Amino acid sequence: MTQQPSITLSSLDLDRLEHLLDSLPREALASHRQLLAELERANVVEPSQVPPTLVTMNSRVRFRVEPEGREFQRTLVYPSGMDGDEEKISVLAPIGSALLGLSVGDSIAWPTPKGGEMNVRIMEILYQPEAAGEMHR
Repeated sequence: MTQQPSITLSSLDLDRLEHLLDSLPREALASHRQLLAELERANVVEPSQVPPTLVTMNSRVRFRVEPEGREFQRTLVYPSGMDGDEEKISVLAPIGSALLGLSVGDSIAWPTPKGGEMNVRIMEILYQPEAAGEMHR
């Protein structure tokens, strides 16, 4: 993979994601090693310091998968927030893990489950809890 962009996480999201990953069976952690690596390299800030251009948990994001150029709008949720709504994506899904912590304009190369690589570019943040004043959601 090429050099990845810097990522930023709120301390609240980091705490909840670490707790989530700690609760997974040991054998399931292997499939989430990329997410674990992202958490380790993240710049961590308090929720009140999160810029409005950043993808945080429960953010609604418009992004493009390149080079195909397909655009999507999805809300990034914890697995417990998955309720069959096609407009939601779990942070444990490959694209969900890729979105977390990126800012508008950022692009990241991310491994696919089938061994390939996709490139995900953040186009717009349509909703972000921190920007809406929801610091403890």
